[in-house]
Amino acid sequence: MYRLEEETEDDWWEVEALYDLCFAPGRTALSSYRLRDGVEQVRGLCHVLRDHDGVLAAVIRYWPVMVAGRRVLLLGPVAVHPTRQGEGLGGLLINESLGEARRLGWERVLLVGDAPYYRRFGFRRLDGVEMPPPTNPDRVLGLELQPGAWEGVQGRVEKFTG
Repeated sequence: MYRLEEETEDDWWEVEALYDLCFAPGRTALSSYRLRDGVEQVRGLCHVLRDHDGVLAAVIRYWPVMVAGRRVLLLGPVAVHPTRQGEGLGGLLINESLGEARRLGWERVLLVGDAPYYRRFGFRRLDGVEMPPPTNPDRVLGLELQPGAWEGVQGRVEKFTG
């Protein structure tokens, strides 16, 4: 049994420790982190998943970015504790948070990730959307939360200045 909760400030250190455990050293040097620097996460979409003892099992975060003057959700990172992988927790977080994003009126989502994994959630490669280098363009994926939301939206992904 797991509890899905909105991430709070009190969760920050524990969440960061899970990201450090799940991702390679230097993760904060990735180009996607430059887009997050000094930008508030999207409250209401950043979640933690805890087991019945309150132990952190998985996390997901979202950040606002801009593409062609339009507001876009940047999904990530999503991480599942190594001892909990294979239980479907990442998929649960992705599905729940995308449903909530749709309810909140977001139109489109962007991520940098493995196409075969994210395809099952409806993500596809985005032609013409450029993450800052050195991002592999084959890993730039998008999802429409509203029909046609990515039509005509092309260009560099830029930091949200809202």
